[in-house]
Amino acid sequence: MTAFLSVISFTSPWVLLSLLALPILWLILRAVPPAPIRRLFPAVTLLLGQKDKESVSDRTPWWLLLLRMLAVAAIIIGLAGPVLNPSRIQAGSGPLLLVLDASWAGATGWPGTLEQIDAQLVEAGRAGRPVSILRLTEPETPVFQAAEAWRGRLPGMVPVPWQPSETQITQAIDVLDQIEEDFDTFWFSDKLAYPNSARILDTLQSRGDVTVYQSAAPVLAMVPAVYQDGVIQLTARRSEPGPATAVTLVAQGRDPAGVMRILHSADAVFEENETTAQVELALPSELRGRITRFEIQGQRSAGAVTLTDDSLRRREVALIAGTLNREGLELLSPLHYLTQVLSPTADFVDGGLLEVLPANPDAIVLADVAKLSPGEQTTLVEWVEQGGLLLRFAGPRMAASDLGRDSEDVLLPVRLRSGGRSVGGAMSWGEAKGLAPFPENSPFYGLQVPGDVTVTTQVMAQPDPNLADRVIASLSDGTPLVTRKALGLGQVVLFHVTADAEWSSLPLSGLFVEMLDRLAVASAAKSRQDSQLQGTTWEPLQVMDGFGALSDAGNLAGVDGVELISGTTGPDLQPGLYESGKQKLALNVLTEEAVISSAIWPSDVPIKGQEVNSETPVGGILLSLALLLLTIDVIASLALSGRLGLAKAAAVALGAMLLVPEAQAQTPEDTEFALNATHELVLAHVLTGNAQVDDVAGAGLRGLSQTLFYRTSVEPAEPFGVDLERDELAFFPLLYWPITPDQPQPSAEAYVKLNAYLRSGGMILFDTRDADIARFGASSPNGRKLQQLAAPLNIPALEPVPGDHVLTRAFYLLQDFPGRYAGTEIWVEAAPVDAEQIEGMPFRNLNDNVTPVVIGGNDWAGAWAIDRNGQALLPVGRGYAGERQRELANRFGVNLVMHVLTGNYKSDQVHVPALLDRLGQ
Repeated sequence: MTAFLSVISFTSPWVLLSLLALPILWLILRAVPPAPIRRLFPAVTLLLGQKDKESVSDRTPWWLLLLRMLAVAAIIIGLAGPVLNPSRIQAGSGPLLLVLDASWAGATGWPGTLEQIDAQLVEAGRAGRPVSILRLTEPETPVFQAAEAWRGRLPGMVPVPWQPSETQITQAIDVLDQIEEDFDTFWFSDKLAYPNSARILDTLQSRGDVTVYQSAAPVLAMVPAVYQDGVIQLTARRSEPGPATAVTLVAQGRDPAGVMRILHSADAVFEENETTAQVELALPSELRGRITRFEIQGQRSAGAVTLTDDSLRRREVALIAGTLNREGLELLSPLHYLTQVLSPTADFVDGGLLEVLPANPDAIVLADVAKLSPGEQTTLVEWVEQGGLLLRFAGPRMAASDLGRDSEDVLLPVRLRSGGRSVGGAMSWGEAKGLAPFPENSPFYGLQVPGDVTVTTQVMAQPDPNLADRVIASLSDGTPLVTRKALGLGQVVLFHVTADAEWSSLPLSGLFVEMLDRLAVASAAKSRQDSQLQGTTWEPLQVMDGFGALSDAGNLAGVDGVELISGTTGPDLQPGLYESGKQKLALNVLTEEAVISSAIWPSDVPIKGQEVNSETPVGGILLSLALLLLTIDVIASLALSGRLGLAKAAAVALGAMLLVPEAQAQTPEDTEFALNATHELVLAHVLTGNAQVDDVAGAGLRGLSQTLFYRTSVEPAEPFGVDLERDELAFFPLLYWPITPDQPQPSAEAYVKLNAYLRSGGMILFDTRDADIARFGASSPNGRKLQQLAAPLNIPALEPVPGDHVLTRAFYLLQDFPGRYAGTEIWVEAAPVDAEQIEGMPFRNLNDNVTPVVIGGNDWAGAWAIDRNGQALLPVGRGYAGERQRELANRFGVNLVMHVLTGNYKSDQVHVPALLDRLGQ
């Protein structure tokens, strides 16, 4: 009996008490004879010598009574809620607190955690225990409620991209102290150790028993990528040593068409008993510049992701000097120091000014360039206005010219005085000037000014009302040293000294490198230090959730640069991408020095895995069995009463026994399919047997459904893939059927369903997906296959979609219907021969039915397709023209769905004024 009870349990065991009434029911049924039979007797003489071959008992046969007892017993047991393989969780009694780490470390196994929590809530609900949930990463005062109330909130609980901090642990202890009664605790750990976890454990153990649930698998994470010596160093860590194993690290970024893809992958190997695995990637600068993130394949957590920023991207800089290098005198070149500073972190674009501008470098440096031709100046101004950075250095040529004397030059931030200023030289009475501290409005604010940096010569700025606002660095006597102004979306910066050491010692100092870095001319390939970011404010662009997905930062406040580097991630400092000026900085979950380790629990704390036994309710099966037994009872009763021949009774009983199991076998799957397909509007695609084509078709309908959701009142659910041989088609208003050369021919039964679907108002969009290599027709393998597939279908006469067809105006006004490809005709049901344009209407009065088929080859699903993050899955064209084509493809999809849902509604006379207005007539 104990073994039996361990296999089955009941949700309402009190119903089983009804089984005690079965003996009484047995006695009652035995006392009731079968119904009497009325017979018409002929003359008595005809009965002479006749014998009655059948006799009727005055009591119900025992086997029929047993059948009825079994049926009633099946009903009682079925209503008691029997469950096979019940959960063996000890329900206990009293309040129950569920504690969750809810950090990024548990994100990969989060579905299993929620499943285990749900099982605990079910058991607590059966035991009548009040439950509360406390998340250590977002502590709130626990409120004990019925377990069923918490079950509805589980889908909204998600992990966060940080671990519990000391502050949050303190908050959690404070809210636990507010609970007056004792409670037991189930702690769902993410398996990672973190400071102060022992404090919260001691608090929980003082209030009751504590049981820990955690996964057996180690936690995997990545530290930020490092670019050094021309290679990218990637480091993965695991929380505990183990056998040798390999993980795949993938680099993701956008391809030239702007589609997010995996650009590179490499395997990192954890040696036996090692917790660190490293790999180096030597990638071309073009590919490296496209990478936006690295992640561990198969992991879905923020800790397994490292975002990239400017540190991996070598900047492209054009250096142009006003004087040529003299052979053998490189140290006298005005570009020598700039080249030495920028060569480790930037790529140089060589050529004249008009030659480098089409390459769109990140910055252009003009060293002592005084005169530009009109064509050069016009082109350079346009480049800066579009967001370019022009960095200019003074020199003898600029000092001797009349540049910016009478009026402000568009490519200079201030007006300049004639000649220059010389201090501290052999012909000067003064001393060399040092630098003043940088003002708060300067991009250099926070940088330490070395005492040995001096200036002996400079070009002077003329007094001007805007001068004070444009000075971002000055000498100790207040003379402007570096000035800046905005020009369109870009900026022009002028160093009033030379780019070499002739006028100042600035190019010889480390401050020069830091100043260029703050101006985003040099890339911070090395790790940023607190001193470099002191005084800067960084605005969040995108923040990362616990699963590693990025989302818009919204109105989150800016972050101090030092806090961004040295602070701890949490609600006020979320991992993601931050921006200051033109610079971007990635804040990842882990730092370069971070080491992760598994949590160690005291011996008196029981630790359990997160495996959940799958319970199987069998109440429905027992109720179906009872229905079958009662059906047999009715047939047997009719047979015993003489109202049904034994042969007929046997045939009916046999048919019932054969049909019921079949219906029972099909009912769960068919019922679930029908419920899911009819719960909301659902689009569907025909499964072709080609996994790649089917995946794209599903992603395409998902993208079209999302477009419909955001732009119309139609709110489709997740699309379905339908098997023509097995699934019912009547639930779907639209079927997308991609054609492949090798897909199997449907059976005769499937064609019966397809023809019934078309007759009942359904629409099939046939897509040969080959418009890039052939026009629609039988000239391609896909076109020939379409002819074979469509031959048994009851398809009306077709014609190329006319200009006044309702598809051109069902929601959007369209003239073309492109997908990934454009330019081919699409075919629809032909209009009636007698269709004529009605006076006052801009279109013919076509038939009021929905065209049953639309046929084309533009690969519409490929243009609609999006991934789970909402990003386009496949490229469409190039640049703006490609995105415009994708937009038209989405509009065609909207028109198609609106047409199948509303018919020729837009042909009604009531829409004529609005359509005429939109058409410009």
